[in-house]
Amino acid sequence: MTLRMIPASGQTYTQILKSTMLMGGSSLVNVALSVIRNKALAVLLGPEGVGLMGLYQSIVDITQTAAGLGLGGSGVRQVAEAAGTGDEARIAQSAKALRRISIILGLLGALLLAALAFPVSDFTFGDYQHAGGIALLSLAVFFRIVSSGQTALIQGLRGIANLARINVLVGFFSTVSTVPLIYLFGTQAIAPSVVAIAAVTTLSTWWYSRRIGAHSPRMSARQFGQEWSPLLRFGAVFMASGLLTFGAAYAIRIIVLKDGGVMAAGLYQAAWGLGGLYAGFILQAMGTDFYPRLTTTADNHAECNRLVNEQMEISILLAGPGLLATLTLAPLMMSLFYSSEFHGAVDLLRWICLGMMLRIIAWPMGFIILAKRAQAIFFWTEVAATLVHVGLAWHFVSKFGTPGAGMAFFGLYVWHSILIYVIVRRLTGFRGSAANRRHVLLFLPASVLVFSAFWVLPLWPAIGIGALAVALTGIYSLRMLIQLLPPEMMPAVIRGWIAKFA
Repeated sequence: MTLRMIPASGQTYTQILKSTMLMGGSSLVNVALSVIRNKALAVLLGPEGVGLMGLYQSIVDITQTAAGLGLGGSGVRQVAEAAGTGDEARIAQSAKALRRISIILGLLGALLLAALAFPVSDFTFGDYQHAGGIALLSLAVFFRIVSSGQTALIQGLRGIANLARINVLVGFFSTVSTVPLIYLFGTQAIAPSVVAIAAVTTLSTWWYSRRIGAHSPRMSARQFGQEWSPLLRFGAVFMASGLLTFGAAYAIRIIVLKDGGVMAAGLYQAAWGLGGLYAGFILQAMGTDFYPRLTTTADNHAECNRLVNEQMEISILLAGPGLLATLTLAPLMMSLFYSSEFHGAVDLLRWICLGMMLRIIAWPMGFIILAKRAQAIFFWTEVAATLVHVGLAWHFVSKFGTPGAGMAFFGLYVWHSILIYVIVRRLTGFRGSAANRRHVLLFLPASVLVFSAFWVLPLWPAIGIGALAVALTGIYSLRMLIQLLPPEMMPAVIRGWIAKFA
């Protein structure tokens, strides 16, 4: 095997892998903590309790998005632009304004949910029994909006290592706070557990952002207005997108709840959590490091397209084998992370994995729309995605039961991937690189093959096909990643192996 000559873009591949590995390392710790946390919650609460927690989290997500006015996304962009100037005073001014705005919006969001607790309970559950728990969730809304502003400060300055540390801290303290609460108080502790997770997130993000702009000068009302205006203007796009995304997630949970009850909602929550577990750290790293970098090259189409292709290549190579493994080992993973009571979610999980494979491909292209500030295009693509997702879920769940929600997610990304490619092709002339076309033509058919094997073959032959696909694609991905990295980035053992067999 010979190593490809590393082009100038090799530094970009290195940066992508560094940021992904940092976030991935913290995610691996969180996976271990998730095994403990999810297992405990599954045993203590069962599918019904897990479903209730998922519904509570959806309520918090929607309220945070509505009240937060897209602060997280617009804050990242504004801080990144200030950092690009190298002007410490401007960075400090942006940080101070972001902190103030996040506290104000957090208070307003908390008051909003507390005031609407009874109608939200009636709309979601058909009664007022959960109104007290929903009112308590207003504290979670406050904490999450404040922490989103603090996270935007760190992310805008590309503090990837600190974000990785925050992930680990939040995972650890979420586990040690929620499990004892659920053990002692059962389902009554679900809402307090959601609040506890939000609180520890706020404390962690505050600790790592506290020194950013700590000694900023006094800010006049005019200066505050200069910071507030662009945050709201661009944040409105993120808010609309978030409302559509979380609104769709909330609507689908209600569709599942109405069709199969709280137990079905719990199965959906478990499958959704596992389906996004492996792909999640790659998507998180993409938003954390890739988006700020892409905004600085948005006007240079060739450079913008190069960065997107490189991010896409790394994402496919890292995510592909893991998603195939999740497809193959779905029953084992469901037992490991939850319990045998959740085996009804296995088919649902496999459909979600198929959708996640397409999501990994589509997401890097979607960032072009954000980086180009094409707000109208971004908004209408999100509207269309929401209508397609909820419409497919309503149709498939009524026809096939809970697995229909996974079919809807897969259908969404078949449609959305094609649409996004057409849009970015017109915006920047984007074309998938030859390497990415090759990767896609390997991983997508492999996913369909493994998925189909479990429908038409007995269990063990299907597992054998899945295991073979995981092994072959894993070797392929490792070989491609080695070729992309500069030699000095590789451990001495691997360099020696390459020299021996080259």
